[in-house]
Amino acid sequence: MTDFKEEQNNEIEALESIYPDEITVLSIEPHHVFTVDIKSQEISDPYNTDEAPEPTAECTLQFSYVENYPEEPPVFEITEYENLEEDQIETLNSLITENIEESLGMVMIFTIVSAVQEKLTEIVEESRKKRIEDAEAAKKLLEEQEMKKFEGTRVTIETFLAWKAKFDAEMSEQKRLKNQTVVGPKGLTGKELFFTDDTMNDSDVKFLQSEEDTVEVDESLFQDMDDLDLDDNDLDLEDTAVD
Repeated sequence: MTDFKEEQNNEIEALESIYPDEITVLSIEPHHVFTVDIKSQEISDPYNTDEAPEPTAECTLQFSYVENYPEEPPVFEITEYENLEEDQIETLNSLITENIEESLGMVMIFTIVSAVQEKLTEIVEESRKKRIEDAEAAKKLLEEQEMKKFEGTRVTIETFLAWKAKFDAEMSEQKRLKNQTVVGPKGLTGKELFFTDDTMNDSDVKFLQSEEDTVEVDESLFQDMDDLDLDDNDLDLEDTAVD
């Protein structure tokens, strides 16, 4: 016949040696009731010495033996917890139940505590990974927003040809306006054109220097001036005109 009471006492002694600071015995009779404080293992990035350690996740498990433990499952409850969400508490409850079912007939508290500690460490690691991913995503988004400030219109063959046609048209128009002389209020006056046109000066010089265009005076036309019948009245008119 199995002595369940002795088996329970032996397990309590083993647990007190393994978890001297974590286990607290609340009562002995009729059966042991005790708590075990469990926390995740410390996690830090060995490649980033400046990063502060991730906050630990903690919980307190309370166990109550029953008369035929370990042939029958103990009663358990998560009485306290820190840095854990409600859904994570449900995950821990499911984990403990699963370990109890697999360990019936054997003392199991150490196995349960070890599984819970491992799960707490996993939860902290996932939380750390998510925090890093969120930080990297935020940094990437900020970099993309900064890069957009320096982005222009993407050049394609179609956009380049359209720009080239417009550019050529503008240059052609500027060249046409540059070569066009405007007369009027917005251009040169006739006098200004006269003084700026050197071809007119050259034509005058050529005219004066041309032998073919030399003007000859026929002096014989003036030899009979004395034979002209000019009366005094005509002279008076000339004198009057002169005066």
